[in-house]
Amino acid sequence: MSELKLGNPAVVGLAGFGMTTLVLQFHNVGWCGLGPVLVLGLIFGGLAQFIAGLQEMKTGNNFGYSAFTSYGAFWIGLGLIFMFNHFGIYKTSTTDMGWYLVGWTLYTAIMWIGSMRINGALASTFTLLLIGFVLLDIGHFGNPYMNKVAGYELMLCALNAWYVMAHAIFADVFGRDVLPVGKPWIS
Repeated sequence: MSELKLGNPAVVGLAGFGMTTLVLQFHNVGWCGLGPVLVLGLIFGGLAQFIAGLQEMKTGNNFGYSAFTSYGAFWIGLGLIFMFNHFGIYKTSTTDMGWYLVGWTLYTAIMWIGSMRINGALASTFTLLLIGFVLLDIGHFGNPYMNKVAGYELMLCALNAWYVMAHAIFADVFGRDVLPVGKPWIS
């Protein structure tokens, strides 16, 4: 009797994170409205990524568990902020949003350190994410131009996350590493 093969929840988490991050940055640089960001933030970046995190828990992967459930919650929270603003339930000021982002910057710094023990591609994804959050922090506390700079920089982060996702999918489909992810930065 063969053992049941389970899917890797990280591929869904990385897909949701990458897609939602990419489309938010399309909005941040002025290429699209907020509607697609809201839907992706609540469903793919939010709910699907959150579920992927819960599935990571079952595999014993604390890094994936923390990352996907936390960033899933980030996207759901951001979607609710956008909805509250739109419907006038609570207007989030630039400073309020800045503090929201500072909290996520600090969390990302912790995850960035952990990512350096996994592989180079994931470490570069978290490096780009950390830089993006810092740029957004600066943008929300005095230099709004940095939000646009963050938009372009975070597009690279999103594409990097998809690279890590593609690595996992291709390794499974082809039965070997097709896309290199590099050695961990910290051994």
